[in-house]
Amino acid sequence: MKILRYRADRRTLGLVGGWYALLAFAWVASPSGWVNVPLVAALCAGGFMGAVATHNAVHSPVFTARWMNNLWQVVLTLTYGHPVSSYVPGHNLSHHRHTETPRDVMRTDKARFRWNLLNLLFFTASIGPSILGAEGQYARYALGRHPRWARQLALETVVMVAALVALFAIDWRRTLLYVVIPWQYAAWGIVTMNLLQHDGCDPASPWNHSRNFVSPVLNWFVFNNGFHGIHHLRPTLHWSLAPESHRKTLAPHQDPRLDEPSMLAYVFRTFVLPGGRRNFDGTARPVRDPGLDEAWITPDGPIAATAVTSVRGAHDRALQAA
Repeated sequence: MKILRYRADRRTLGLVGGWYALLAFAWVASPSGWVNVPLVAALCAGGFMGAVATHNAVHSPVFTARWMNNLWQVVLTLTYGHPVSSYVPGHNLSHHRHTETPRDVMRTDKARFRWNLLNLLFFTASIGPSILGAEGQYARYALGRHPRWARQLALETVVMVAALVALFAIDWRRTLLYVVIPWQYAAWGIVTMNLLQHDGCDPASPWNHSRNFVSPVLNWFVFNNGFHGIHHLRPTLHWSLAPESHRKTLAPHQDPRLDEPSMLAYVFRTFVLPGGRRNFDGTARPVRDPGLDEAWITPDGPIAATAVTSVRGAHDRALQAA
């Protein structure tokens, strides 16, 4: 019987399992002093990989059986510190359908500090209320219309809260250090990636809407999520197929400046050096008024992307014209 849809997800299971093993070691060993610094850093990195695995799971399920995917979402919830099901509204239904428009609650125009390093540090905080609002809106809509999603959300929430309460009752210091801090880093990291991947790009372009980080070392650990452009064109494509699809479908048309060989170099150049916030073509990227969020959901359900505004729509028009 086939359990995994793609064999590549053995890596996903291994890295997430490694996070749980490291957490167990930290909890039992509970070292003191500076030894905790690399330990907590590793847990933060592992928590971020759990958040990336969460992103993958809501686009392309890992297992062939539904019940196993439901269980996997509970497992991921405890690495990421947020119910996996609640990732869907703000990301899949708002950001993917309406990239960088007023219906995208995560649009990068909301990063408005003139010192770009502050945008890196506080982008997640600046859009947090919008993301939570999107989650609440969808939950109210789905409660009576999508009971399966609502039940899964409730299960993930109950397990997460119960686990957190139990761990705090056992040892609140270890819980803060080994669980809460990695959870916060994971949430900050996965949301902040939106700034790295879209700021200064061209959302109206069928090809130049996203920035890619193509380092093979980075992509081994983040399940090829550096190939973000092809992910927007084919959101349900399994992550293991992203590099080849990027090479064949996107790279021949995309501006090559959107392929960054090193994410660390990009971060240093863009957020640390003066004057780093620029459009991908090198022109000035001024601070813009993001305006108010537009409703992306009605009483009848989420608003579909239009051929005029969506990344996929622009891509399809370009192919028809070719």
